[in-house]
Amino acid sequence: MTQNKSEQLHQHKVTQLDSGSQLTDPVCGMRVTEGSPHHVERGGRPFYFCSAKCLDTFNSDPEKFLTQKNKGEIALEQVPSGTIYTCPMHPEIRQDHPGSCPKCGMALEPLMPSLDDDNPELKDFSRRFWWTLPFTVVVTVLAMFGPRLGWFNITTQTWIELVLSIPVVLWSGQPFFVRGWQSIINRSPNMWTLIGLGTGAAFVYSTVATVAPGVFPETFMSMGRVDVYFEAAVVIISLTLFGQVLELRARSQTSAAIKSLLGLAPKTARRINADGTEEDVPLSNVHEGDRLRVRPGEKVPVDGLVEDGTSSLDESMLTGESLPVSKRPGDRVIGATMNTSGALVIRAEKVGSATVLSQIVQLVAQAQRSRAPMQRMADLVAGYFVMAVVAIAIATLFVWGIFGPQPSWVYGLINAVAVLIIACPCALGLATPMSVMVATGRGATQGVLFRDAAAIENLRKVDTLIVDKTGTLTEGRPAFEQAIPAGDMEADEVLRLAASLDQGSEHPLADAIVDAARERGLSLSPVNDFESGSGIGVRGQVDGKMLALGNTALMQQESVNVQELTTTAESFRTTGASVMYLAVDGRLAGLLAVSDPIKGSTPEAMRTLKAAGIRVIMATGDGVSTAKAVAQRLGIEEVHGEVKPADKLDLVNKLQSEGRIVAMAGDGINDAPALAKANVGIAMGTGTDVAMNSAQITLVKGDLRGISTAQHLSNMTVANMKQNLGFAFIYNALGVPLAAGVLYPFTGLLLSPLIAALAMSLSSASVVFNALRLRKSV
Repeated sequence: MTQNKSEQLHQHKVTQLDSGSQLTDPVCGMRVTEGSPHHVERGGRPFYFCSAKCLDTFNSDPEKFLTQKNKGEIALEQVPSGTIYTCPMHPEIRQDHPGSCPKCGMALEPLMPSLDDDNPELKDFSRRFWWTLPFTVVVTVLAMFGPRLGWFNITTQTWIELVLSIPVVLWSGQPFFVRGWQSIINRSPNMWTLIGLGTGAAFVYSTVATVAPGVFPETFMSMGRVDVYFEAAVVIISLTLFGQVLELRARSQTSAAIKSLLGLAPKTARRINADGTEEDVPLSNVHEGDRLRVRPGEKVPVDGLVEDGTSSLDESMLTGESLPVSKRPGDRVIGATMNTSGALVIRAEKVGSATVLSQIVQLVAQAQRSRAPMQRMADLVAGYFVMAVVAIAIATLFVWGIFGPQPSWVYGLINAVAVLIIACPCALGLATPMSVMVATGRGATQGVLFRDAAAIENLRKVDTLIVDKTGTLTEGRPAFEQAIPAGDMEADEVLRLAASLDQGSEHPLADAIVDAARERGLSLSPVNDFESGSGIGVRGQVDGKMLALGNTALMQQESVNVQELTTTAESFRTTGASVMYLAVDGRLAGLLAVSDPIKGSTPEAMRTLKAAGIRVIMATGDGVSTAKAVAQRLGIEEVHGEVKPADKLDLVNKLQSEGRIVAMAGDGINDAPALAKANVGIAMGTGTDVAMNSAQITLVKGDLRGISTAQHLSNMTVANMKQNLGFAFIYNALGVPLAAGVLYPFTGLLLSPLIAALAMSLSSASVVFNALRLRKSV
């Protein structure tokens, strides 16, 4: 109940800046306030600094710092307006400003990384670590070798250790104590709760022992003083900071794929003005309909349509396809692809967040922040973990204090601190999110976009694949072959009426018919009462006549007798062509044959899928004969032709009821219900937005070979998740008892809090580094 309330309070919370709001020094990156006496105005904007030295440095070369991310303006971290921050471990936590997660205490990260993303927490922790490391070293040397060196008497040495420990504990460790306190307030105990309790107990005990040693019994005395453990507190904090720096640096690499995608987009475009002049403009100034020139060696600025020129584009950065793709007038181009040879003039169609590149980045970012089903077990354990560790630490204190050797309570305190420090719930929490982040980024570079973590985890289980034909197995760019009239109709009239009706359709076959009519100079009429989405054809009114265009199933619905052209239709279908009947006012008017070539990559994809033991089924709205002709060429044994969207959905349900794990691959509106129902929906990136929105995986270039790539990545990612979870469980299962001293009766050895701190610091970092291995898995 408390966690739900905490989530509600931290989702999209709006705050206002006040005069005490923290800003960033553009020189050193330190946090400053608007009240800082060191400030300057430049270009009408105020800049604030932590010291006069930083102000002088800025004034010596302001442009150097103005081009960097943090420009000192009165703003939160200089991120784009509307930036949402989220937790790497708890993606349900979202807010519109930086801060810490109320559940785990981790610093929130921007939901969408940016190219100039400069992690303020990494800079802050690094600064705290390096500034206080000398103090930690001196305190440790004094604690270990001070009496032997004889530099100071024992009382003076104790006071020196206290003075040197104060900046380490109270300044370097300040973020840990703040987060630990927040975890208590939010009733969400976490890693910072344990660290705060452990280091706080060691420091407070040692401080009291230094300031008022008389309150302790004689059994606490050693070498003329009450034993103190300042070195334990400072080393734990320094090692924790070091571990956090390692982890944050490693975590920043998990967003490398998104940053590389963001870096693909050019910064400017060459716009052709209405008067024929040309100028270079920022990409943000390009609008839909603008005419742009793309010269050899330049990147295409936005998604558009080629109006003039021919060239070859390298699309490998988005699709993974190494061979350049030829482009000519009428072809569409994708923003951020490289123009390798000729000059092109394009008309901008999609700009800003509507471009393919932007949508890919958004999909990858969304998938990276999703939770894998496997994480539920870790979440369940972590929910009770901290309280269990605190209970074990208390039990360790009293067991050692009552039954241990003298000084028993000192042993109890040190072992209790070791228990608190070595436990690391963060290793459990990061186990799957890090794997997911790296895997989705790696998939994006291979032209495979995962919508969420569940898709990654489920794809490896798929044993049955249902594929659509048009646009999935075939190119999806059919070519019109012939119109055959029935009765007293003319072939051109059949084509004209069909094209007029198909003007409202999104299907690739319709595009081929409309293009053919226009090439022949036929005058198309407007269509009224257009109806589509049935999966078997379209209906509408043209020139006052009711038209129906589709397969045999549609003709049966319309009670149209197609016997006259059945033989002709079958002859076309045996060659793999698609046949559509045209009915005018309930009577057969003719048929139209359209051929759609099989994609060059499809045969290889089918062989690979079969070799992996996947059962492939074709389900298409095309005629049975056409479907069988294509299936025979591809070695697909099970074919369902002339199926409606509801039939595809029923097929998925039937296979699932048989215990099959079903994936559905398609590209059209008629595939959307089946894509949504399948265990894993796979959309072609060359298809409709409806299909892509219904699927869990999108193949950017519409190449079915991407399914094998995605499945391999799925297997590697799940294995990586299991490794991380296994390590985290084993680490904590062994570490906590060792820290409690279970081996002492047998070996006489105890686990020092210093070693416990080192192990804890490296545990989370090791999980992240293991996840980063996925970058080379495909």
